[in-house]
Amino acid sequence: MPIRPPKGFIDETDPKVAQIGHPAPAWLVNYADLMTELVCFFVILYALSAALNKNVQSAAAQVKDMMDKGQMKGDVKIDKEGLKISLEEQGGMSFFGSGAAEPTTDMDKQLALLVPNLRKLGAEHEILVEGHTDDQPIHNMYFDSNWELSTARATSVARLLLEKYGITPGHIGAVGYGDTRPIVANDSPEHRAKNRRVVFFIKGSSIPKDQLTREAASQAR
Repeated sequence: MPIRPPKGFIDETDPKVAQIGHPAPAWLVNYADLMTELVCFFVILYALSAALNKNVQSAAAQVKDMMDKGQMKGDVKIDKEGLKISLEEQGGMSFFGSGAAEPTTDMDKQLALLVPNLRKLGAEHEILVEGHTDDQPIHNMYFDSNWELSTARATSVARLLLEKYGITPGHIGAVGYGDTRPIVANDSPEHRAKNRRVVFFIKGSSIPKDQLTREAASQAR
């Protein structure tokens, strides 16, 4: 007596079921071809993605190495949005004067270390300079809040990268977040110093080639 298949299963006598020792149904050949093509497609996508991000990954590794050697303090992170390099003050270092937006020589020295990578990435990617402060209130003749102070600091750093270090114009911007995005609680001088940081966000997507072509033509004129 043949065994009846469980409910929901196809009976072995069904013509769509390949019997042991018999050729597989014709539709299975097309299905296998489709699966093979899909696997090849995703392998190609992965390879292209790795190639496009090679410069970003190389820059991240170099900056991380400088941080490991104590040349700068901060964090390096790559995610689906791009590369983020956070610079934090260390020791007696100060990136800006208290309540001021002009970069100090300490900030300039840190930029000089980053510039080779930023210049290379800035040729094909957009760079966003982010300014962040601690939560200490500020109100002076120049700035009414930390939001305005952080924006001015980010702008000053972006201007320095443009004017002194030749980062590609049009590929860099600046934004200030004030004290709204702390990475630790503002409960000690050390933690507040950690929150007073400058972040360089290199967007993962490349600038369209037609835009780069127009820029090159404009510079040639």
